[in-house]
Amino acid sequence: MAAKATAMQMTQTMHATSAASSRKVETTARARTARRTALRAWLFATSVTTGLATGLTAATPAFAVESASGSAANTASTATNTALGSADDTALVSAPATSTSCTRPAVMFNRWQENWSALANPCVPKRPFDSLKYIPLFGNPDAYVSLGVVLRERLETNDAPLFGLGSGHADTYLLQRLEVHADVRLGPHVQIFTQLEDAHPYGKNTVSPVDKNPLDLRQAFVAIVEPLGPGVIKFRVGRQEMAFDLQRFISVRDGPNVRQAYDAIWADYETGPWRWIAYATQPVQYRDNSDFDDVSNRHLTFSGVRVERQGVGPGDVSAYYSRYNRSNARFLDATGDEHRDVFDARYAGKLGHVDWDVEGMYQSGHVGTKTIGAWAVGSLAGYTFASAPWTPRVGIQVDAASGDNHPGDGRVGTFNPLFPNGYYFALAGYTGYANLIHVKPSLVVKPTSKLSLLAGVGLQWRETTADAVYQQGSAVVPGTAGRGSRWTGFYTQLRADWAVTANLAAALEAVHFQVGPSLRELGARNADYVGAELKFGW
Repeated sequence: MAAKATAMQMTQTMHATSAASSRKVETTARARTARRTALRAWLFATSVTTGLATGLTAATPAFAVESASGSAANTASTATNTALGSADDTALVSAPATSTSCTRPAVMFNRWQENWSALANPCVPKRPFDSLKYIPLFGNPDAYVSLGVVLRERLETNDAPLFGLGSGHADTYLLQRLEVHADVRLGPHVQIFTQLEDAHPYGKNTVSPVDKNPLDLRQAFVAIVEPLGPGVIKFRVGRQEMAFDLQRFISVRDGPNVRQAYDAIWADYETGPWRWIAYATQPVQYRDNSDFDDVSNRHLTFSGVRVERQGVGPGDVSAYYSRYNRSNARFLDATGDEHRDVFDARYAGKLGHVDWDVEGMYQSGHVGTKTIGAWAVGSLAGYTFASAPWTPRVGIQVDAASGDNHPGDGRVGTFNPLFPNGYYFALAGYTGYANLIHVKPSLVVKPTSKLSLLAGVGLQWRETTADAVYQQGSAVVPGTAGRGSRWTGFYTQLRADWAVTANLAAALEAVHFQVGPSLRELGARNADYVGAELKFGW
């Protein structure tokens, strides 16, 4: 009987082992299939995108739709800030449009900033399909329709999401984003801009709202610009994108696959060095169930006022107050409706070879019955050796954000980064703007005018060990709250941005994160990320 029981146990064990092995083989096979699918899609998209760019471009200045934004947080240069977009980038002007210019318009980061009326001038160099870039209306050179496309393909591999803790697994996938727009100008003062988006991940294990957005309305707004007294007033209403400063906290979220838009009313008045802005928005909440299912409502709102002043010493100053409201918010130490008052100030400029960008934010309010007291600072500075080969820039980045020092005391100290740009630290997403102390020296060189290379090392601590380690999107690294030391680890970032042609940009980024002993004791492991990207704009 004992022998029979032993034999039965051995048989059951063999069956269980066989089943587990089968499941493991099946999972591995699915992962390999997903990787092959993503790679095939990437290769196909690369050939199509490169072919389109080759056929449409000549030896003209390369567009910097994303290559500039990719290194924006690390260079803080004036050109980069322009590419990222300022608080308001309304392309319309109160004077006649630039139809007399012989300079060919460039593809811009904010597509609605472009002014293609210059194509009415015979002296402007022509390209294939220009008849679709400038379709005149009413016999007025400043009234026209312009069509455009942006296609971005990014192949990513991430071997340890959340440092291997939780349910995340190694993943290789393709992110594809297609945007198509129509820009209608009814003269120099009125603009109607409409843009559609279709964003898909291929082969990605875990899909979130920032990864996938089937065909939907990206932007649809009416903008009016008119002179008023000594200045100009601008008014914009509808679904639109908005970004403040270096996009640390308010951004178009260009890093992830799905950008952030706002159903908003925007108004500003500009006179001399001053700009006064007011905005009332309902940020769009993205769904991926079907086409045209994105929504905005009173459960998530963001509104405020802002002032900017140019020429304060060698730099520019800006400040704003905003009210952020979110229903059913969840933090580690609080749940309920979130009402957050946001106070922000920034000073950025350049003096000789030195550039800088410093911003601070304080947040108050309440989540449910608990009060809020949170803060963050961000700073970038650098020195450019303008006369040296490759124009090297040595930079330093220092950031900090509060965590919740005393859970259970009725006060929420965890900083809410609001609507951050995925590029600010690195595309890998291993660093989030909450409960953070971050120091990053960097070096940027430019072997040619079209190629930029970056190397940086980011050192990372927690502001308080009572709160968790956070990654991008305020994702909590499981098991870290209240445990371990402040030291989180460090990462090495290498990035190359290449403006291939006037319509095609390429980028390659690699990040290695070395976790600290406290995370390793929880079972965390080092993480590696590689992203290869092509972006075509027409």
